[in-house]
Formats: sequence, C-alpha cells, structure tokens
Amino acid sequence: MPLELASFFRTTLPLDLTGLDALDDGRYHSLWLPDHLVSFWPDSIWTPEFTDLAQVSPSPHRYLDTVALAGAVAARTTGTRIATSVLDTVRRHPVMLAQSALTLSHISQGRFILGLGAGERENLTPYGFDESARVSRFAEAVRLIKLLWAADGPVDVAGRFFTLTHARLDTEPHTSGPPPIWIGANGPRMLELVGELGDGWWPTGSAGPDTYAAQLATIREAAERAGRDPQAITAAKMVVCLIGEPEELTEILRRPLVKSLVLQLTADALAEAGHRHPMGERWRGIQDIDPRVLTRDRLLTLFEQVDPAAILSVVPHGTPEQVAEQIGAFGEAGAHVVSVLDYSGMAGRAFAADSARKVRAVEDLLLARTGSTP
Repeated sequence: MPLELASFFRTTLPLDLTGLDALDDGRYHSLWLPDHLVSFWPDSIWTPEFTDLAQVSPSPHRYLDTVALAGAVAARTTGTRIATSVLDTVRRHPVMLAQSALTLSHISQGRFILGLGAGERENLTPYGFDESARVSRFAEAVRLIKLLWAADGPVDVAGRFFTLTHARLDTEPHTSGPPPIWIGANGPRMLELVGELGDGWWPTGSAGPDTYAAQLATIREAAERAGRDPQAITAAKMVVCLIGEPEELTEILRRPLVKSLVLQLTADALAEAGHRHPMGERWRGIQDIDPRVLTRDRLLTLFEQVDPAAILSVVPHGTPEQVAEQIGAFGEAGAHVVSVLDYSGMAGRAFAADSARKVRAVEDLLLARTGSTP
C-alpha cells in the first residue's frame, strides 16, 4: 500500500498561519496539531547557556489551545485533513470533546480527525489533574463521545467517571459522518481499545518496525473480536529522526537539547538494542516526563550518562536516503500515514534553518520509494 504523508503544524508562539497554502496543495494526507501545555524540552536547559534557540523564544512552553487553533486552520484550508495529535480525556470532558469535534468537522467540511489519548504526565502533574485510572477513564470517555454523536435525544449515563442526566447534544454530525477517532496508544490495554473503538492509530515513542507490526497485529485481532473490519483502522506513525551527514550527526548529538531526546525513548526500546536507559529500566519515555524534577543539575548528570550510540540505535538517522529507507520499513510493517519529524533542528538555529529542506528531501524519497504521488 502506498504511504501517505502527514505534516505537523506548530501550535506554539509565534503563531504563523501564512504557510497553510503550501500544506494544503494535496501533498499531505493530514496536518497534525500537537496538544500540550508543557513541551518535552526542559526549560531548565532552555537558556543561552545550552542553546541559541533560547534567543528566538524565551520558553519552549508557549503553547496555544489546539482546539481553537484547529478551527483557524480548518477555516483557511480546503482539502487536507486536520487532526489533533492528541487531545487527552483527562484535561477535557468528553461532552466538550464531542461538541468541539462536531464543530471542527462542520468548519472543515468533514475533514477533521479527533485524535485522542489517555494523557501524559508533563501536561497533567504540574496542574493537579487526576492521573488515576487514565486508561479506564479514556475508554469510558470515548464510548460516551460515540454515544452522544449517535443519540437522537437526551441520554442518561451513570459511569465510573462521568455522569449524565437528561443530557443532550443535538448538533448532528457533518453529512460525511461523525469525525473519525484516531487513538494514540502504545500499551496493551490501549492497543485493545484501538481495535474496539478507534478509526486510526498513531503510537508515540521509539519502537521500531518489528514492534510496530506486532502492535498493529494486536489491534487487528481486537477489531476482529469486536466485530469490526481490521483493515478499516488507519495505521499511522510519527517518526522522530535525525537527518544529517555523519559529521553533522556527530555535532548534533553533542547538543544538550538533542541529548534530552533520550527522555522520550523507552527503556524497553533501548534494552532491545542492547543499551541501558540512564533513567532506569522502568522508564516509559514521554509518559514519564515530569518537567518539575528535571533540574539543570539533574540533566547535566543525565547528559554525562547519555550514550549517543544508544540514541542512534532506536532513532532513524543518517542522510535523507538512509532515513527514507528506515522510515519506509514502517510502511512495510503496516503503516499507511507517516510524518517525518527531524529532531536535528533542536541542535541550534543553524540546524533548525536547514531542517525543513531535509524533511522535504526525505518525504520526496519516501513518495518515490513507495510509488505514492503527492
């Protein structure tokens, strides 16, 4: 199956909507809008001491509201799908998610994809959100959203997490149908829920093509048990990579913000590649990032322990040709939509200025490699 491309749309300040025309020309299957309060880059090292990117932006956490921004993007585009990547069911009540998704579907003329997940620590813990039973809460929330979209009158729900009494959402879906729900999932229970409830799947993290294929098989088996068509679930993948010539990569991997990429990698993925994770054998990657405890001193100690070879063992890297080949392996593992996220841009302003060109080169090679057409 030919691969389709997705592109991330930045949801941080400074806001720039001027490039939307170039993203709406048919090249991309969808535009993915991240949803965060806090970024994965610790602010304790977002200083001129560690990166010249701090001269461009005073903070890595200047996020805008993704739902509101998705409306602006939808109103300024006509063909490309718009997807939240991903909203969580802890910070947003499912009734409001259901209403927002219908609104965005109507604004976009049926092009909106509701990306949902169970939540990540960096967006929950600092703000006092209840992190308990996140997966169970997620499952109940998704079922409630679907119930509200399908109901032809008021509904009553007495759930474990949500209670509705004579509650109505009379706004009908767009004529194209209710928005598809794509689920961000990695763990066993979440993968089962993708098969049972999801229309698409996009995992985060550092798992390679073999793990991706095994997880997709789990999803499809769950779909069959639920009486659903397994092939109707769109398999997607955000691929974090490092694009550059060998000498560039050597320099890139010296930079603190790039070294911090190890925080997004799981201990299991590094262990499979023969490396020990400096955060310990139970580290779950982005699920465990807590910005409050990532002090300057702790990160400096971490950087001394980071083995660049460990990062390269699980992150696609190399020239555009090499990265395209590595990402193409996800297509062979079952991915249908991929986004190329070049982390080398975090090495500094000079690398960031060249990152878009590198990503474009990888995308072109991917399209040619898989026989796809933009």
